[in-house]
Amino acid sequence: MKKVRIGQNGPAVSALGFGAMSFCDFYGPTDETASHAILDAALEAGVTHLDTSNVYGMGKSEYAIGSYLTKRPEARDVFHIATKAGITRNAEGERCFRNDQMHLETELDGSLRRLGVEAVDLFYVHRREAERPIEEVAEALATLVKKGKCKAVGFSEIAPSSLRRAHAVCPVAAVQSEYSLSTRYPELGLVQTCKELGAAMVAFSPVGRSLLTDTPITREALADLPFLAPNPRFQEPNYSANIAATDAFRALASDMGTTAAALAIAWLLAQGDHVLPIPGTRSVAHFQQHVAGAHLALTESDLAAIDAVLPVGWAHGDRYSDAQWVGPERYC
Repeated sequence: MKKVRIGQNGPAVSALGFGAMSFCDFYGPTDETASHAILDAALEAGVTHLDTSNVYGMGKSEYAIGSYLTKRPEARDVFHIATKAGITRNAEGERCFRNDQMHLETELDGSLRRLGVEAVDLFYVHRREAERPIEEVAEALATLVKKGKCKAVGFSEIAPSSLRRAHAVCPVAAVQSEYSLSTRYPELGLVQTCKELGAAMVAFSPVGRSLLTDTPITREALADLPFLAPNPRFQEPNYSANIAATDAFRALASDMGTTAAALAIAWLLAQGDHVLPIPGTRSVAHFQQHVAGAHLALTESDLAAIDAVLPVGWAHGDRYSDAQWVGPERYC
């Protein structure tokens, strides 16, 4: 499988990673057995990058990975493990963000215990604390590297300008952001800045939260998914418009002899040698579709055909609701 380097001088990992939010019931109920089956399939397919967070299921995702490493300790030498911290609750129980060193280190220590490892390969700030200078945050991350608790650092959902400021203090190995055929705003600076600075562009939700698959989430299923139910792209009339728009993409994938998910992954990988999609799923069968996309080489005519059916700006509705936009940095 093609490789992506995590940072200018960092390790090379599989160009397809796995987003472990799906290990914690976020997109529907799951259990440790199903999560371990995905990890078995990842080992077999050569998918080495695992991306999780302390808040995914309040540690459930990390526990699932940790219990797998206990069962198969040899997997620790294969998997490149990334986790995140920075999202928390204040004294009133309200969601907020903390990027001070004490908080980040305390949360990282908890992640290390749940994962059962001495250090993670990559530690991200999950959301930026807007009031705190990002240079101070970068210094805190550099300290965690010096202490040996993480090998490299990154940020999630930050602006290119913030990335440059942080990178000037401490090398930023990776930036995580939503990026797919349905969410292309990172092309307005973030993809380019990551490449310039040697940071991996880690693309979450690469199959458009199911819209870019053969089996999009149904309107009926949305009632049980608290994150997607209020998401503008999954509310009417946007939902029906988005299904109609992506029908042409599904037809194109079928004509090309592949699945929509595989084609969406292949398109992302064609956007740069530093782009690392991290799809998540509870299904081994769906995971195999993602793997197939990592082996699918697209020609210029293929890319033109994809752009013809899903041109820039095709999606109906914002990618986040007003409440979901609290935290990510807007830069365009």
